[in-house]
Amino acid sequence: MTPPFAADRLHILSGRESLSVYQFNTFTAEHYFCRHCGVYTFNKTRKDPAFWRANVGCLENVDPFTLDSSVIDGASTSVVINDA
Repeated sequence: MTPPFAADRLHILSGRESLSVYQFNTFTAEHYFCRHCGVYTFNKTRKDPAFWRANVGCLENVDPFTLDSSVIDGASTSVVINDA
């Protein structure tokens, strides 16, 4: 995933109709997938909804295998709401 970037920097040039969105828990984050192949393309972050992140494998002219990588522990950033 890319570092977070401002929402106004995300421009979908074509294929919007091929995207599906998935939301869960607080319904703040928006996770977009290709409805044909299932690739996770980009998301609006829960931590700061004014920012987005993109799957670097979906960016033109970017070879993700040449980039430094890191592991993100999603479990430590989860929000669990208990209404009981």
